[in-house]
Amino acid sequence: MTYIVNDACVKCKYQDCVSVCPVDCFYVGPNMLVINPDECIDCGVCEPECPADAIVSDYKMSDDTRYWLDINTQYSKIWPNIRERGAAPADADQWNPKLNPAVGDKKDKFEP
Repeated sequence: MTYIVNDACVKCKYQDCVSVCPVDCFYVGPNMLVINPDECIDCGVCEPECPADAIVSDYKMSDDTRYWLDINTQYSKIWPNIRERGAAPADADQWNPKLNPAVGDKKDKFEP
């Protein structure tokens, strides 16, 4: 098992999760973070830190969201590693599905 980042992170990119990860398995892209599933130790400390609830266990994922496991695997190999929390985008709260449920699915907003 591993944890992954799903579309709730797209355009939010809060990065609270980065500061608690004991193995530095987060990677940063243009508008979201991903977790390298081979580096993740399945400790789960990052999951409650995400204000958008974008971090989930692959054990808990539905078939529909398994797509994000592939995204995390692929892009963690090419995006740079992030070890320190940076600033979230100025409009992150607007894109947070917990704060703004109207945002809905953000697969089409993902930027590789």
